Amino acid sequence: MNVNECMTKDVKVCAPTSTIRDAAATMKQIDSGILPVAENDRMIGMITDRDIAIRAVAENRGPDTPVREAMTQEVLYCFDDQDVEEVARQMSKLQVRRMPVVSRDKRLVGMISLGDIAKADDDEAGEALKGVTQPGGRHVQ
Repeated sequence: MNVNECMTKDVKVCAPTSTIRDAAATMKQIDSGILPVAENDRMIGMITDRDIAIRAVAENRGPDTPVREAMTQEVLYCFDDQDVEEVARQMSKLQVRRMPVVSRDKRLVGMISLGDIAKADDDEAGEALKGVTQPGGRHVQ
């Protein structure tokens, strides 16, 4: 099974000039703790709820702080035509629960999460998740 068969295709992004308040509001609206940051049709970073807490709130920055000042610039991603099992192993190795999905021309086409993989009706996906630690220290069996 390829990533494009189980990824979330409706992805919200934010601009680096958006405020962390706006990013947090979008995260609340879509019930996610992560947003890709895009500029000129390219991903330039990721902003997470943790980034907001650690890089902004903990440093006494206000809600009008631009996303650019709190985001993670390194973007970890996978390709939409990659095998789900391979991506699940990569996510486990990198210790991430969500990852942007890009086409081979590096355009954002979706997001994949461990939850997406777990929901996939495929024995390979279930096998790929074995041993992956879920939030709260739970292991997928």
